[in-house]
Amino acid sequence: MDIIEKRIKDTKVAYAQFKGSYDQIPDHMQEVGEWVMDEGLKMTGMVYGSYFNSPEEVPEEELEYEIGFSYDGDLKIQEGKLGYKEIPEHTVLAAIHKGPYNNVGPVIHALAEYADKNGYDIVGPVTEVYLNDPSQVSPEEFLTEVRFPVIKMG
Repeated sequence: MDIIEKRIKDTKVAYAQFKGSYDQIPDHMQEVGEWVMDEGLKMTGMVYGSYFNSPEEVPEEELEYEIGFSYDGDLKIQEGKLGYKEIPEHTVLAAIHKGPYNNVGPVIHALAEYADKNGYDIVGPVTEVYLNDPSQVSPEEFLTEVRFPVIKMG
């Protein structure tokens, strides 16, 4: 697995936060995508999930995560189902996972271990960027870029 450090440009996103089983993520992704389209936003291609805790830390019903879509246009006032924010430019450690989404754990652990061994401080939640459309490819072909926001120590 190739782990790279890269800069992520500032990105405007429309998002929603959820609590509960990861099994609900595909439904939530569709739901958020529909809300984004209902708002008339021009999507720019990044679909992501940020995960604020893990099944190793909390019971399934307490899992917290955010599903979002990047878009082009003005930031909106937060009202209704979607939140809007600009994610500032930042540095990440990233690696690509190919295969079913529920098999991404080893990539997350490898990135965290790499960060620890190479003088990086993880400064935010793990984010998975979904690179292809699960309705178009089989689970074995799913491509996910796993990212940790980092700063280099010392």
